Amino acid sequence: MTALPDWMRPPREEGWFAEDLDRLPEAPRHTELIHGALVFRLAPQSWWHGHLVTVLTAALREQAPARVGVGREMTVKLDERNRTEPDLLATTAAFDGDRTWFTPDEVQPVIEVVSPESAHRDRTVKLRKYAEARIPHYWCIEDEDGAPVVHAYELDVPGTYAPAGIFRGSLERPVPFPISLDLDRLTPPRRT
Repeated sequence: MTALPDWMRPPREEGWFAEDLDRLPEAPRHTELIHGALVFRLAPQSWWHGHLVTVLTAALREQAPARVGVGREMTVKLDERNRTEPDLLATTAAFDGDRTWFTPDEVQPVIEVVSPESAHRDRTVKLRKYAEARIPHYWCIEDEDGAPVVHAYELDVPGTYAPAGIFRGSLERPVPFPISLDLDRLTPPRRT
């Protein structure tokens, strides 16, 4: 059995807390904290996933109002024991180049692009965690034969999301700001 490196050992008996992520320079990029446990991205990111995140970030930046910033791969401190890293988010927080996380009241929507490695977390764990943190909008984007399919959710009652629609081909949403996307143009066609 291989011994764990010292940095992987929790700093206290109770385990990890959200602020601990800022003190783990040895941790791999994209490390998250869920239920007080460190979660690492296990598989390399696919070209489809990376391309979609990049193109969608640019598309949302073009449509976001001036008071809203759109970013990728920034963590959200949901509570003391949960700090997730959505693929994209829109934030009303003022720009601070040294900032490493946002609070739930500063973000909407949070967007996860599902990969095989993250599918369970994105579809169930993060769906519940984001709703419990009262983030008003969550999008979970699936790969359907190379085309993005957006599953949009809105906060219904505190702590619970209601499905707001499944979008193929195009997406029109009036919230959190008017968004119009040609989903078919977000990814290049697959070559045969």
